[in-house]
Amino acid sequence: MARLKVGILFGGSSEEHPVSVKSAQQVARSLDLEKYQPFYVGITESGAWKLCEGPGPDWENGNCRPALLSPDRSVGGLLVLEQGRYGTIGLDVVLPVLHGKLGEDGAIQGLLELTGIPYAGCDVQSSAVCMDKSLAYRVVRSAGIATPNFWTVTADDAVDPGRLTYPVFVKPARSGSSFGVSKVSGPAELPDAVKTARQYDSKVLIEEAVAGSEVGCAILGNDPDLIAGEVDRIALSHGFFQIHQEADPESGSENSTPIVPADIPAESRSLVRETAKAVYRALGCRGLARVDLFLTHEGEVVLNEVNTLPGMTSYSRYPRMMAAAGLPLSQVIDRLISLALTGHAR
Repeated sequence: MARLKVGILFGGSSEEHPVSVKSAQQVARSLDLEKYQPFYVGITESGAWKLCEGPGPDWENGNCRPALLSPDRSVGGLLVLEQGRYGTIGLDVVLPVLHGKLGEDGAIQGLLELTGIPYAGCDVQSSAVCMDKSLAYRVVRSAGIATPNFWTVTADDAVDPGRLTYPVFVKPARSGSSFGVSKVSGPAELPDAVKTARQYDSKVLIEEAVAGSEVGCAILGNDPDLIAGEVDRIALSHGFFQIHQEADPESGSENSTPIVPADIPAESRSLVRETAKAVYRALGCRGLARVDLFLTHEGEVVLNEVNTLPGMTSYSRYPRMMAAAGLPLSQVIDRLISLALTGHAR
């Protein structure tokens, strides 16, 4: 039986480029080569696309060829430059392993829609809405799901520090992995926090801090058939949770430890799972997402954010939660590819 030709996109032009490369390395280790023939397409930080042998630490300097996904549906795959001429490589499915801007915000999904090639993960609309935290909050609020109180600040807006209830978190509205996020304890700290967030996005989100625990739930599937991984809880020693900000994340965070399964009551774990599924459905997600939530001291579950292409590294939360529920990354990949092909056929 012929192997499926799988295009694996990684790298990208966002600040999350290094994390994407590490995620792709873990995917490569978990890919069943008896089922799949991988074609690794790395995107450099400057935006160049290269067909390479794999997502190794020094992949850009290996045996690479310029390549790109053709938006022409008659091609159905990659255009690869070799010896001055473009050849084609057909693909059966694409697995994006990209995080942040231009990978998780609907941009790459739009290109994939043009190609006509089935792809894993959320579509253009749900990717774009989930990436913009303020839009995601508005959608899930309309579905009756709690969110923090929040305000948005665009590029030309002035902020009135006196209208806020402190502490607040200031963050880029359309970024990930805690880049540009600040915890603000009082009005004097607000201008610098807004300035920091604007380094990553012209649209800034200010939200009231939620008193409680940070929990998360990995979701896999297409509605109505959803699988929820084990719930995790982030145990903090100090400060606030900043994923992927450490110099050596494989050795563990300097201030946080993910506990899987979460050490919370069974009824709370069940509520977190059901809320995560409700968020996933309300936002139109498909394939996979990691839904981050707060569990308040009163037992209420409040949305934090949704990651539509969560990290897949050795230290990432999504694969840990799925593995704890009995699904190793190899099986997660199998299901993602199957879901992409089935959904495309419909």
